[in-house]
Amino acid sequence: MHGRLKLKTTEEQAEEKRKEREKKMKIAVAARDACFEKRKRSVLDEEGLELTKQLLGGNPDFATLWNFRREIFQHFEKEKSPEVLQALLEKELSFLEACLRVNPKSYGTWYHRGWVLDHMPSPDWARELELCSKLLQLDERNFHCWDYRRLVVSRSQVSCSEELDFTFKLISSNFSNYSSWHYRSTLLPRVHPDTCQQADRVHEGVLLTEYELVRNAFFTDPNDQSAWFYYRWLLGRADREETVSCLYVSREGQRLVLSFSRPVNVLSPSAELVLFVDSLPLMVKWRTAHPKLKHSALWICDLPTGTINEACSEHSFKIHWRDGVVQRECVLYRGRSESWCRDSATDQQLFRSDLSVEKSTVLQSELDSCTQLQEMEPENKWCLLTIILLMRALDPLGYEKDTLQYFKTLKAADPMRSAYFDDLRSKFVIENSILKMEYAETRVVDLSKKDVTALYHLDQLLLVTHMNLSSNRLQSLTAQLSMLQCLEVLEADDNVLEGVEGLCGLPRLEEVSLRNNRIAKIADLQPLASCPKLTILNLQGNPVTEATDFQSELALLLPGVKDLIA
Repeated sequence: MHGRLKLKTTEEQAEEKRKEREKKMKIAVAARDACFEKRKRSVLDEEGLELTKQLLGGNPDFATLWNFRREIFQHFEKEKSPEVLQALLEKELSFLEACLRVNPKSYGTWYHRGWVLDHMPSPDWARELELCSKLLQLDERNFHCWDYRRLVVSRSQVSCSEELDFTFKLISSNFSNYSSWHYRSTLLPRVHPDTCQQADRVHEGVLLTEYELVRNAFFTDPNDQSAWFYYRWLLGRADREETVSCLYVSREGQRLVLSFSRPVNVLSPSAELVLFVDSLPLMVKWRTAHPKLKHSALWICDLPTGTINEACSEHSFKIHWRDGVVQRECVLYRGRSESWCRDSATDQQLFRSDLSVEKSTVLQSELDSCTQLQEMEPENKWCLLTIILLMRALDPLGYEKDTLQYFKTLKAADPMRSAYFDDLRSKFVIENSILKMEYAETRVVDLSKKDVTALYHLDQLLLVTHMNLSSNRLQSLTAQLSMLQCLEVLEADDNVLEGVEGLCGLPRLEEVSLRNNRIAKIADLQPLASCPKLTILNLQGNPVTEATDFQSELALLLPGVKDLIA
């Protein structure tokens, strides 16, 4: 046994580690307390830097200590010469690099580095940019480094074109670099803006070359989501400009309704919405269609008594929004019960891209390429979804049947997201129905037996008088349904509705059919009490009809209903 080293048991090793941890903990606690005491007494010296350095070197996420270091450096700015301060801050940068080796994703470390550079008499931004490039080679998805790089770029005045080239370099070496794709999407509109269209859009010629870049990426690795997300961004439509898309006036209701291109709050202090009637400004109170809607695409005002005079041959109504930058006007002639002026969904190209011949040709080629890829990768969900989006961009009505079939395949390929795909499919079905309604120049929309699970674009249905939602999978009629201010007849049979929240404040609603749903309580029908013209109500097949005193309670809630079918 002589000459052999004695091996320590597991218990002895554990005890030694415990003692070592306790020793380090005592040292750390003592250093922490010393730092706190110094800060409390406002002792801002180099000893404070050394104490905090000991702690932050092992744990860079101690925010209070970074704050203390900044206070010390701010004190040094007043006490020391620029040369001495420069040397201290350069030393600080070296210390920060050591901290980043401990934790490359430390919020405090990255923020402090930016602060140090901003307070350095002679910062070397070029070196910082090079450092970012090296760190991103080690971890291309370190979003802390990406955020810091954007700070460095803004301070050093590096051009967006140079950064765009940088993203291309990274993407070319690895198509799976999601952060580079995202950064590229923020740079393209600035480097190649489309001056003929709305801001934040990219010049069409550049878009076409981007399609080729991203196509190479997803053909290289069809299952990597980074390129597919970027491709979806390329196909996306720009946010609509803030405009008044419809101005509607009702003689009978003595009210005016505005529909905006996107939700706004006309009651905010900065809002500047002015109504002119016959060229004179008129003070009115604006409200949304439903109490829950604070930001809304639709706003209503009741016109003061006498505003619409039967003796006048016509009345002009004009809206000024945003200091008159946005305007909309319509005229109500004598003998007419209503009047409106609006932009149709077809005119605005709301539901498809506004394509030139060249872009249509390229997108058709892209669709052919994706279809070929789908044949090789039949269960690739990203490819299937992109095919659907390309069809929507090219011709939503022409590809309607194909789109619906691809949705079935997509749900089978990715059943975990079937609910999302159902809602997206519902959105596209409603868009197509709106387009068909407008091409037919009718005010009736039929969404029955469409397997709809959610309602979209209800702000586009302000003028609709008849709506059929029967035989779908709707679980609720949301508050947005109250935007249908001209609705007279609603059919929503054979769904799974448990309430009628959106049937609120509809001044022209006369008939509602809710057969075979899941409405269980009289209280669930409360919103209908705010519909003054409601006279016909069908509740057959709902649990509520089996309640004791159902008819008497309903008569109290809805005294205007003369024809109850239960």
